Amino acid sequence: MQISGHPRVEIVVPVKNEEYDLGPNIRRLREYLDTAFPFAAEVCIADNGSTDATYEIGCLLATELPGVRVVRIEQPGRGRALKQVWSSSDADVLAYMDVDLSTNLNALLPLVAPLVAGHSDVAIGTRLARGSRVVRRPKREVISRGYNLLLRATLATGFSDAQCGFKAIRRDVAVELLPLVQDTSWFFDTELLVLAERAGLRIHEVPVDWVDDLDSRVKIAKTVAEDLRGIVRLSRSTVDLEPVRRTFGRPAIADPKTALAARVLRFCAIGVLSTLAYALLYLVMRQAMPAQVANLLALLVTAIGNTALNRRVTFGVRGGRNRVRHQLRGLVTFAIGWSLTASSLWLLHTATAVPARGLEIVVLTAANLAATLVRYSLFASWVFDDDAPTLPTFETPALIDNTRSH
Repeated sequence: MQISGHPRVEIVVPVKNEEYDLGPNIRRLREYLDTAFPFAAEVCIADNGSTDATYEIGCLLATELPGVRVVRIEQPGRGRALKQVWSSSDADVLAYMDVDLSTNLNALLPLVAPLVAGHSDVAIGTRLARGSRVVRRPKREVISRGYNLLLRATLATGFSDAQCGFKAIRRDVAVELLPLVQDTSWFFDTELLVLAERAGLRIHEVPVDWVDDLDSRVKIAKTVAEDLRGIVRLSRSTVDLEPVRRTFGRPAIADPKTALAARVLRFCAIGVLSTLAYALLYLVMRQAMPAQVANLLALLVTAIGNTALNRRVTFGVRGGRNRVRHQLRGLVTFAIGWSLTASSLWLLHTATAVPARGLEIVVLTAANLAATLVRYSLFASWVFDDDAPTLPTFETPALIDNTRSH
């Protein structure tokens, strides 16, 4: 549904104990909105549980700068702050961004424009798609990519970056979705996106320029634990999203649990066939060559067949487009499987000088089964995902223009 008339955007900036960054960055954001943003826009500082001077500074900013207001929420939680402010807002498009302004503000218009035009229902900034330019520490890069791979493998998600602090939603969509979101902290973003996707809503992704905030207060271990609990809860969720789907006229989609179960069953069936084929090939080749060579060749042949079958049967990829790329990525998963089986053989031959062939088969089969979870995760999140980057990229600050002013 296109937003008619003069659309209004409200940008929420959730903060907790940000007395040093709040003033300069809100002024910078307000200046950008006044000089380079084509829609009427207000800024809401959502102070959730600050114990320093953040709220007082927010009040001064609201007095000094037109189009800035501040809301005090006694309890902490980014999700709680966003849910409360978005639920009470009368703006046409509701957005939020982190107070550190890690995301280049030039991405704000591409973020909200599809919502104003009625093309999309939710929009997110992504640091993990082609076109994104990201400067951040390797540890955070690995955690971010691992988290989104986990979401794809466990919840069958299609969006690329759940936790980028740069999102927007149409108000009519927020009215329907927000009451269904339970999390009040960092998992709020993920839960909102998963519910939107399950309801058949359109999620627009904007590649962003993003620079890591070296003063980030996020407690990684605690956040990871909360996210894992959230994933488990969503995997068991029975939220009725049919009313949301009907409200916005989106077509019915397959139940994610049923679809995931069917995909896993197909993957397992192909895995059983591949394991049997591997065992037979190994026994035949072992008659004429050493164990490690027979293992390598048998695994290579079955890996090619396994990738081809999973491409067509499990993940429904048809035609010759990107077939070579898929096979090459499949060979990476083969390398992982080979390293597990090779190390298992080495350990077996170290423990027993001349092990029985039957024992070799048992050990190799167990190693192959151990690699199955890793293989499925890679297939689901990378091998057949043509939007997935080949390798993580780490750029230097010199490559990013106008990203931060401090």
